[in-house]
Amino acid sequence: MHETASAALNPFEIAALLVVASALLGWFNHHFVRLPHVIGLTVMGALAAIALMVANAFMPGITLDDWVADTLRQLNFTDTLLQGMLSFLLFAGALHVDLARLKVAWLPVLLLSTVGVIISTVLVGLAMWGVGTLLALPIAPIWYFVFGALIAPTDPVSVLGVLKEENVPQSLQSAVAGESLFNDGVGIVVFIILLGAAVTGADFSIAEGARLFAIEAGGGVLVGLVAGYVGYRALAGMDEYTLEVLITLAVVMGSYALCSYLHISGPLAMAVAGLLIGNQGVTFAMSDVTRDYVLKFWELVDELLNSILFLLIGLEMIVLVAGADAVVFGLAAIPLTLAARAVGIFVSTKAIPAARLQDKGAGRVLWWGGLRGGISIALALSLPAGETRDLILAATFAAVLFSVLVQRATLGRLIEKLKADHAPAVEDAPAPTRH
Repeated sequence: MHETASAALNPFEIAALLVVASALLGWFNHHFVRLPHVIGLTVMGALAAIALMVANAFMPGITLDDWVADTLRQLNFTDTLLQGMLSFLLFAGALHVDLARLKVAWLPVLLLSTVGVIISTVLVGLAMWGVGTLLALPIAPIWYFVFGALIAPTDPVSVLGVLKEENVPQSLQSAVAGESLFNDGVGIVVFIILLGAAVTGADFSIAEGARLFAIEAGGGVLVGLVAGYVGYRALAGMDEYTLEVLITLAVVMGSYALCSYLHISGPLAMAVAGLLIGNQGVTFAMSDVTRDYVLKFWELVDELLNSILFLLIGLEMIVLVAGADAVVFGLAAIPLTLAARAVGIFVSTKAIPAARLQDKGAGRVLWWGGLRGGISIALALSLPAGETRDLILAATFAAVLFSVLVQRATLGRLIEKLKADHAPAVEDAPAPTRH
């Protein structure tokens, strides 16, 4: 019966269920639980998934957990996020980044989003390989590095939300946002290269990996530059806010679809196009009325998709296969990913004098604020079915849930402590008006 009901749901009905659930749970959280919005949705989604599994264990006749799992499979979280939501989320995030401030920190941002991601991938892969060896897990070595790549990207949506709430200076917001926006694209490219080697069983070649990386990353940046410039010129030629909002939508959807067709990095294209339109376009190609409508439209899109994304993160717990090995493997992933992130930040910001973070406290905010989110889960869910996927999925959920429920919940306290210590990186200062 539940299979028929699940199969009868069309995409609009699934979207309606998610929006209604996000609104109801968001309302309940706002009035009664009072957790930060995305934390509340993640917690309630996870509790709902656990409650359904417990209910089915004690009352086998209740198959709601199977129905939810079937619906989530029909939705296909990986495709929904990577081929749909991610384009809007990254563009919306980049739209609000001050390019002038980002230029000041361009070298540490570049190193953090490239060298930092590669260091994190390698260190997490090696460390988890050691854990897997101790547990005698049947996982080929290359898969540990696949996990390292999928857990390396940080989530710009979560990070920027906290920094804005805490009124952190724009300079630090721009550095953190820039790293998060670009390391998503870099991390996904590294993941795709390693996954290809893992699935085919071919020996991984650093030279071949570098060639593929240059094509995917370089192609994404190029498409983003072209799409952003074309969008800017189109916006500059009119003053009609409804059409200009439509043009920004066309830039996002059209260029991301083109990147998918060309097999190059859509996330990097979105970051570059969003930076161009959010700075040149907003400053020089829009009237005050249009600017207000465009920015508010993308803020609304950002909030809506953010709510649905974190609810899905909680609900996706229902697909976990939680054996003893998976639990230990998952728990080990939490400190190891944090340690690898710390090393990546240290090397990226200390190896070259010009890349050093001068302000006291910036490194700690970057480290503890390196939150993992839906991208990591989507990549883990895209792996081929089997025991390896189940173990990697457990480790991914552990790292992401710790990130959302612990790191995000306590990042504000860290910032407040740094402010109390008068750390320059987080000291309140009047920010210059961009537009």
